[in-house]
Amino acid sequence: MQKVEPRTLPGFMELYPHEQVEFDRIKNIIIDTYKQYGFYPLDTPVIEHSDVLLAKAGGETEKQIYRFNKADNDLSLRFDLTVPLAKYVAKRYNELAFPFKRYQVGKVFRGERPQKGRFREFYQCDIDVIGDDELSIKYDCEVLNIIYDIFRKLNIGDFIIQINNRKILSGFFSSLNLEDKVTEILRLIDKIDKIGVSEVKNELKNLNILDNQINKIIEFINISGSNQEKIDKLKSLNIDNDKFNKGIEELENVINDLRARRVSSENYQITLTIARGLDYYTGSVFETKLKDYPNIGSVCSGGRYENLAEYYTDKKLPGVGMSIGLTRLFYQLVEANIIKTDKCSSSEIMILPMCNNYEYIYEIQDMLLNMGISVNICYLEKGLKQKMKYANKLLTKYVLIIGDDEIEKDTVILKNMYEGIQFEIPRSDLNNVKEVYLQE
Repeated sequence: MQKVEPRTLPGFMELYPHEQVEFDRIKNIIIDTYKQYGFYPLDTPVIEHSDVLLAKAGGETEKQIYRFNKADNDLSLRFDLTVPLAKYVAKRYNELAFPFKRYQVGKVFRGERPQKGRFREFYQCDIDVIGDDELSIKYDCEVLNIIYDIFRKLNIGDFIIQINNRKILSGFFSSLNLEDKVTEILRLIDKIDKIGVSEVKNELKNLNILDNQINKIIEFINISGSNQEKIDKLKSLNIDNDKFNKGIEELENVINDLRARRVSSENYQITLTIARGLDYYTGSVFETKLKDYPNIGSVCSGGRYENLAEYYTDKKLPGVGMSIGLTRLFYQLVEANIIKTDKCSSSEIMILPMCNNYEYIYEIQDMLLNMGISVNICYLEKGLKQKMKYANKLLTKYVLIIGDDEIEKDTVILKNMYEGIQFEIPRSDLNNVKEVYLQE
C-alpha cells in the first residue's frame, strides 16, 4: 500500500503537547476573566450561508473567504466572530436581555498568504456588549478594565493600552475640510514612527493638502502631556464641531472611570493616532501593546460601534467589544522568548500498578482526584523499569507504586522521580499528600 506523506497545510498552527499546555493556560486565563465580568459564553457555527456571512464583506476580506458549495448550498467558513454575533443577535433579538454580554473563543479562517506570525486558521478571543438603541459609556470602560486584568494575569511584561475616540478624529478633520481624505491621512499618521515626520509631511502634500492644514495635523498628533493635560489641550483648540466635542466628552468620561476603577495610569494613555477600522468604529478605540516588545504590534484591540447588525435588522444595536488574536499572540510571545514552552507533565502523579487489584488502585485515584490532584494511570503490560521509563519520558515528577505488598499493608509507595527519593505512605495519610510530599 502506498503511504501518504503526513503534512500540515501552510498557515495552520499545530503544537506539541507541552506547547499546547501553555497555549491552553493563556486561553483559560482569558476565558476565566471574561466569566468574572458576567459575560455569557457563545459558540456559533464555523460554517454559515455565504449570503449571511458576507452581507457586510467586501474588498480584501471577501477575497480571503474560504467558500464552497455543498449540494445546493453556497457556504463559507467564518472569517471573524463579530459577523456571526451580529446574525445571532438579530435572529434572537426578542429573546435576549439587553445589554447582552457575550464572550466567544473559537477558530476563524482567512485564506491570506501565510507568513511569519500570520495564519489562515487562528483563535480569536472576543467579548462584546450589545445595547438596544443605546449603550452606556461605562461599558467601554469595563472592556478596558478587562484588558487590564487579563494582561496583568498573563504576566508577560509591562503593557500599555492606547485609547482614542473616533469622533475626535472625524470632527478634527471635518474642521479642516478634509473629510474625503481621512483614510489616507490616518494611514500616513500610522506610519510616522517608521518614516518620520518629514516624510509624512511630504506624502500629505502629495494628497494636495495645504501647508497650514499639514501643520495643524502634525500639531494635533503631537499633543503631549498626561491624559488630563491632553484632554485640556484638545478642549483649548476651541474647534466648533459637535462631533469633535462629543468625542472629547466621551474620552474624558472613559479616563475618569478608569481612574475610579483604580486601573494603574501607567498602563493606559490617550494616543491620538489610534484609529482602528475606519468603516466600523465610531467612538472609543483602543489597542494594547507590550512596552518592551513594540515590534510585536497590537496584541489586543477593539472599540465602540453604532450598529452591530444593520445588515440583518432595522433595530439599532450599538456595542463595544475587543478581540485578542490568541494564535498570533502565542506565536509572537514564543518567538520573542517572553514565554517558555518547556516540556511538562500532563499530571501531578502517575500511578504505576504492579498488581491486578484495580479496585484498590481506583480507590487511591479517587482520593487524589477529590483533592484536586491530576492523576494518570499507566496501563502498560510491562515491568516496573519500563513503566518508570514511560513516566520519565512524560516528565512526571511523582509516581505512586502499588503492588500486592502495598495493598496488604494498606499503603502506597510515593517516589519523587526528580530527586530519586521515595516514601511508604499509609492510605490514611494520603489526605495530606499534597501539603506534605508534593513540592513545587
